[in-house]
Amino acid sequence: MTLLKTQNLTKRFGGITALNGVGLAIERGELVSLIGPNGAGKSTLINTITGQLSPTEGSVHYAGTEISGMEPFEITQLGIGRSLQTASIFPELSVRDNIAIASFATEHGSFRVNFFRRRDEYGGVETRTSEILEALTLEDEADTEAKSLPYGEKRRLEIAIGLATDPDLMFMDEPTAGMSPHETEMTVQLIRELLEDWEMTILLVEHDMDVVFDISDRILTLHQGQLIAEGTPAEIRNDPRVREAYLGGGAE
Repeated sequence: MTLLKTQNLTKRFGGITALNGVGLAIERGELVSLIGPNGAGKSTLINTITGQLSPTEGSVHYAGTEISGMEPFEITQLGIGRSLQTASIFPELSVRDNIAIASFATEHGSFRVNFFRRRDEYGGVETRTSEILEALTLEDEADTEAKSLPYGEKRRLEIAIGLATDPDLMFMDEPTAGMSPHETEMTVQLIRELLEDWEMTILLVEHDMDVVFDISDRILTLHQGQLIAEGTPAEIRNDPRVREAYLGGGAE
């Protein structure tokens, strides 16, 4: 079943065309990676799908509903989550409270300042928070201020915040950026668990080609705002357009 579909998706900034007629389809349960050189339009594509930007032309459909023009919080409530490349945490709050805020805001449409005083009234939020802490092995850091976490744990917290919105489709933007090989291995395993145990659909933006080719069902390649290739990892690895635009002529 097609979960996400874009048709002729175009975004212009003045005289610059950042997206040019992008059409894609993501099936439920897939892990699809989006690759392309810097400036290819990857972030613009995600921002347009998730409502951070309005398309100049074209449309976005999620689970059969057109979501073009919806507010980002409305799109989140439909079941689209996002883990950002840049820090999206509240550094002065604990790990637990960062996750709880995202869960509460999704469930209730906004965050209320009395949440922390009356959190015992929101048992569903607390249960969801505990589940996510366990799934991402953050229980030992639950009461730690987010700013005190090592870099790799901060990235896991960002994923946890995305999961707190209870998504069916998760956008993951450079989840392994800056990680050690061990941290990268742990994050790849987490992504596998999200697919298998949480039955999620994932669109991954990632520059680590070893990760991309290892875990993707399909790969989409953007270049200068256009989708120039899509296929299995083997097909993309051997596609001359991809090799020229991104992987380099010597890629194996």
